[in-house]
Amino acid sequence: MKNRLYIGGYLLVAIFVSFYVKPYAVWICLLTSLVLLVVLFRKGGSTQSLKMDMPRDHMYLNVLDSLFEHNPNAIGIFDQAGKFIRINLAAETILGYSVDELLNQPFISFVTQEQLERTSSQLEQVKSGTPVTFETAVIHKSGYRVDLNVTAVPVDLQPNSKGNILICQDITERKRGDEQVRYMAYYDDMTGLPNRRMFRDNLNERLSISKSIGQKVAVFYLDIDRFKLVNDSFGYDYGNMLLLQLAERFTRCVTDNDYLARTEGDEFAFFYTNVADSNDVIAVIAEINRVLEKPFLLEQYELHITASIGVAISSDDADDADILMKYADIALARAKEKGRNDFQIFNTDMKSVSINRLKLESELRRAIVGDEFVLYYQPQVDIETGRIVGVEALIRWDHPEKGLISPNYFIPFAEESGLIVPIGEWVLRAACKQNKAWQNQGYPMMPISVNLSMRQFFQHNLKGKIRHVLEQTGLDPQYLELEITESMTMDVDHAIQSLLELKELGVNVSIDDFGTGYSSLYYLKKFPIDKLKIDRSFVRDIMVDPNDAAIVATIIAMTHHLNLKVIAEGVETEDQLHFLHENRCNEVQGYWFSPPVSADELEKMLKTGIPNASAASVHAK
Repeated sequence: MKNRLYIGGYLLVAIFVSFYVKPYAVWICLLTSLVLLVVLFRKGGSTQSLKMDMPRDHMYLNVLDSLFEHNPNAIGIFDQAGKFIRINLAAETILGYSVDELLNQPFISFVTQEQLERTSSQLEQVKSGTPVTFETAVIHKSGYRVDLNVTAVPVDLQPNSKGNILICQDITERKRGDEQVRYMAYYDDMTGLPNRRMFRDNLNERLSISKSIGQKVAVFYLDIDRFKLVNDSFGYDYGNMLLLQLAERFTRCVTDNDYLARTEGDEFAFFYTNVADSNDVIAVIAEINRVLEKPFLLEQYELHITASIGVAISSDDADDADILMKYADIALARAKEKGRNDFQIFNTDMKSVSINRLKLESELRRAIVGDEFVLYYQPQVDIETGRIVGVEALIRWDHPEKGLISPNYFIPFAEESGLIVPIGEWVLRAACKQNKAWQNQGYPMMPISVNLSMRQFFQHNLKGKIRHVLEQTGLDPQYLELEITESMTMDVDHAIQSLLELKELGVNVSIDDFGTGYSSLYYLKKFPIDKLKIDRSFVRDIMVDPNDAAIVATIIAMTHHLNLKVIAEGVETEDQLHFLHENRCNEVQGYWFSPPVSADELEKMLKTGIPNASAASVHAK
C-alpha cells in the first residue's frame, strides 16, 4: 500500500510540474523518479527482492527503469567510494565506454586534469550530505573532451551504505558557443588580434602591476596613412589583405611583456612596459617603421605604407586605461594633422587642441547650413597673349567672428571627417552659377576650374551629380573644368571609367599637382584628360635648382607629346615666367599675375586685363 502511495505521490508531482513549473519539469521529474527508485530499492534491499515481495509494483518499477535507461542525460549511481555501480545508456555514449568497462571504476578517473581538483572538492561536499551542481569535463574514450553540467545528489543505497547519483548534461556545444561569443567579444575576427575591449582590460591589469613596482607603461595608437585610398582604389578585399600583412609584421615589434591589438579599421594599438621617455618612444617607433619599410605585395601590386602614431605615457594623472587610450588617440590626431608619417607624444596642451577639433567640426557644420563659405578666383593666363583664359575657384570661409579663413585651416579636417563632400558640392554649384552669371553679363566665355576631393571622385553616381548641377545652373559643360590629383588615379580601372563618364558629359578634366604623385606614364596616356597642372613646388625653385628646372621642362615636353595642354601654378617672378615661356608652357597661374580675388575684383580684370600679364606677353614677343 505504501508503495502505491509513493508512486501516486510521484504522479501528482509530475502532473503539477508539467503544468506549472515547465522550465524545470524534466529535471524535477527525473530527480523524483530517482528518489522513488531509491526508496523502493531500500525498502526491499534489492530490486530482485522488491519484485518477489511486491509483484503488484512490477509494472511501476519497469517504468522507472525505462526512465533511467532512456533518459537523454547521462545518469550514474555511485557507491561511497565514488565508483560506478549502475549507469544508463546516455552515460555510455558520453564517455564512449561500455557498462562492463565502467562498473567499479571511479568517476574521477575520467575527469580532465585541469578540472580534477575542483570536481573532487564538489564530490566531497556530496559525501557530507549536500547536493551540488557544477560544471566539469571528462575525456571520451576516443580522446576528445566532453564538457558536462553535473547535478550530484547524496542517497542511502542500504541502511548502512551511502552513495550518490550524478545527472550529467552534455554542454560541449554550448561551451563552444560560449567560447565563440567570447572570442567575438574580445578578438578581431579578421586578424585574430585582441580587440579594443581586450586591449583595455589587459592595459588596466598591466597598469596596476606597473604602478606597484614603479614602472611606466606607454600606449601607442597607430593609423595607416591613406588606407581609405587602398580600399577605394583596389577594393575591400585588397584592404583586408593589407591588414592581415600589417598584423603579422606588427607582431614582430612586441615581446611577451608588450601587447598588440587591432582596435578598429586601420588602427592598431600597442602598449609597452619598457618605455619611459621620448628616447624610448623613438626607439620603438624606429622598430615599427623598420617593419613597414619593405613593400607590401597585394597580388600584382606593390605598395609602400607609412603610418601616423600617437603615444601616451602613464603618469600620476594618467594611470587608467581609458584615460591613457584617450590621450594616445589625441596624440594620433595631432600626428595626422601635422602631415602624416609622423608621431606625436601626448602633452597637456593637446587637450585644448582636441577640444578645438570638436569645436571646428561643430562650426563647419554650422557654416555648411548657414552658407558661410565664399569663392575667390585666381586667373589663368595664356602665356603668349597675356589674356585670361580661365579661372580657378578657391574656397574661403567667411567666419562670423574670425573673418575670412584660409582653406588650409579647415580643408584637411573636412577631408578627414567627411564634411568635404557637402563642402565640395557647394563649391561646384557656386562656381558653375558664377560662371554662368559672368557669361550672362557679357564677359568672355571661359572654363572655371573646380577641385574634386578624393571622397567626391569615388562617390557613387558622380556623373549624375555633376550633370544635375550643370542643369540647375544652366552652364554648358565645356565651361567646367574638374581638377583631380594624381593619387586619385592609383586604381587605374576605376579612374579610367570615372574619367570617361565625366568626358561623356562634355566637361574638361585636368590632373592637379602633377609630379607629386605616382602616376605611371604608361597609364597617363590612357587617361581621357585635357590638361596637366605642374605643381607649384617645382615651379618655385626652377631658377635655383637645376633638378626642378629639368623636371618642369620634361613635364612640359612630355605633355605636348601626349597632345595635352600644360599649365604651371605658383608663378611668382618674371624669371620663372620667361623660363616657362621658353619651354613652351601653355598657361600660367600665380601671384605674379594676381592672388585669388573676389568675384567683383575678377570682373575688373576681365574688363581691363592684368598689367603684369600684358607686359610679360609683350616682353616675350
